[in-house]
Amino acid sequence: MKTEKNPQKTTLIYLLISVGIVVLLNAFIFPAFLRPQITEADYGTFLTQVEQGHVKSVEIREDEIGFTVKDEKGNDKLYVTGRLDDPELVDRLYQAKVEFSKVIPRENSPLVNLLLTWVLPFLVFIAIVQLLSGRLLKKLGGGAGPMKFGKSNAKIYVEAQTGKTFGDVAGQDEAKEALQEVVDFLHNPQKYREIGAKIPKGVLLVGPPGTGKTLLAKAVAGESKVPFFSISGSEFVEMFVGMGAARVRDLFKQATAKAPCIVFIDEIDTIGKSRNASGGGIGGNDEREQTLNQLLTEMDGFDADKGVVILAATNRPETLDKALLRPGRFDRRVPVELPDLAGREAILRVHARKVKMGEGIDFNAIARATPGASGADLANIVNEAALRAVKLGRSHVLQSDLEESVEVVIAGYQRKNAVISMKDKLTIAYHEVGHALVAAKQSHSAPVHKITIVPRTSGALGYTMQIDEGEQVLMTKEQAFDKISTYMGGRAAEELVFQTVTSGASNDIEQATKIARAMVTRFGMSEQFDMMALETVNNPYLGGDTSLLVSAVTSAKIDEEVLRIIKSAHERASRILEENKQKLHELAKYLFEKETISGEEFMAVLGA
Repeated sequence: MKTEKNPQKTTLIYLLISVGIVVLLNAFIFPAFLRPQITEADYGTFLTQVEQGHVKSVEIREDEIGFTVKDEKGNDKLYVTGRLDDPELVDRLYQAKVEFSKVIPRENSPLVNLLLTWVLPFLVFIAIVQLLSGRLLKKLGGGAGPMKFGKSNAKIYVEAQTGKTFGDVAGQDEAKEALQEVVDFLHNPQKYREIGAKIPKGVLLVGPPGTGKTLLAKAVAGESKVPFFSISGSEFVEMFVGMGAARVRDLFKQATAKAPCIVFIDEIDTIGKSRNASGGGIGGNDEREQTLNQLLTEMDGFDADKGVVILAATNRPETLDKALLRPGRFDRRVPVELPDLAGREAILRVHARKVKMGEGIDFNAIARATPGASGADLANIVNEAALRAVKLGRSHVLQSDLEESVEVVIAGYQRKNAVISMKDKLTIAYHEVGHALVAAKQSHSAPVHKITIVPRTSGALGYTMQIDEGEQVLMTKEQAFDKISTYMGGRAAEELVFQTVTSGASNDIEQATKIARAMVTRFGMSEQFDMMALETVNNPYLGGDTSLLVSAVTSAKIDEEVLRIIKSAHERASRILEENKQKLHELAKYLFEKETISGEEFMAVLGA
């Protein structure tokens, strides 16, 4: 596949250079070449030449006098002198039999001056630059030539050159099953025509960032072995009005010519946002709306039986225009969700194929340690593990590399040179042990996997990692309350041991409040409000803001209920630590000395 160039950017640079050249030519070069060689002379020399009969002709202008003198070789030389108040000049010229005339000043039209001095040279240089830029881009391998207004920038992958198949996609079995129909149609369209079935013109891939929407589109093309057009929605929108619509027309024209094929539009929400959202008129984006209208028209204008299938991806489906989602357009929606436990393990194995792995790798443990991770996150974890193995001088990846890479992705790199006082280090040790001890003494908490007080680049001075034994799909009220109590364990340990509090619990407070508010407003886990919906999430795929659906009075009551839950959890954490005060001191001392302990070590000390 050839490297794609950007002809617009290259040509814009050439245009700017052309403008500079035109300015220089008008200011310095043209005047020097167009003006004949003229020698300045004083008025006395002029009169002497007239009296001696050497002057051939004279032109009298407003502020100067130009005259022609024949030299010894018979050649005409031009001279110019300043004009003085000389009433006898005409008589002298007449007596010397010199041809003379007075030039009547006449100004050219401003339009003519503009055309001759600016427009014409500029057009000439534009033509030259277009020719040169086309040749240059072809030499560079772009083959794009001069700027082609309205041309689509879609990358075209011929046949199976995407290099991806469904075997490269893991953790998205439902999405692959839904897209298998598209592959089957492109392979065997006749059996669909015989029964009268029509394949959807447009398929919308919807899911959070990093879940593999683009990979799925390439895999469909790879399985189908048909040309694959790939373009981002942002590439349609230009500063020139009508350019996006022209590019849409050109894209569909190319796709129809290469049918059967697949057209993939990534981030379609860039051009497909609801037209009601912009409000139209003032503040609206006419160029984006024209592009969207053209896309809708093109989708209505081609027949799906020709074998042109449009795939699009977005993580903001709620912003798309309803006209784009109606039957006959993007009427098939394929969810591409975050992978579950089995899916994460399968994804890790897919990415591990390209990396030399050591013996005894437990992908299931890594998958359990990364709930909520996307495919892109898991690929990054495997890559970080490979980088760590190289840094440590090994030729293969070990389990420890993968475990450390999980922490790197979650909390950042270790700050080994961070300077922390002994008092603060001891406080952090008690804080983290407080979390772990409260979690261990509750029946609905996940087991403790690791405790560390080594600072990380994310700003964390330490953390306690818990890993569930299996995949948790639902969360009970008891589990939610235990999570809040675990978050309160760090602050409760500080209060119990040091009789003061620090700023180290800021993230704990934030997370605990978020869970408590969700229990009240979204999960229906409050006796006061029962199952009443109190808020809504604007964008679930991006973890967007929540909007309250209640009055100010009810909002105040919600805050009171959230505070009650947090206070109850805080009291439970304090009670657990008070009952296990001796173990708290013992574990904090052990963690202070070792800095990092595993869940097995923690449970061994706790059970001793």
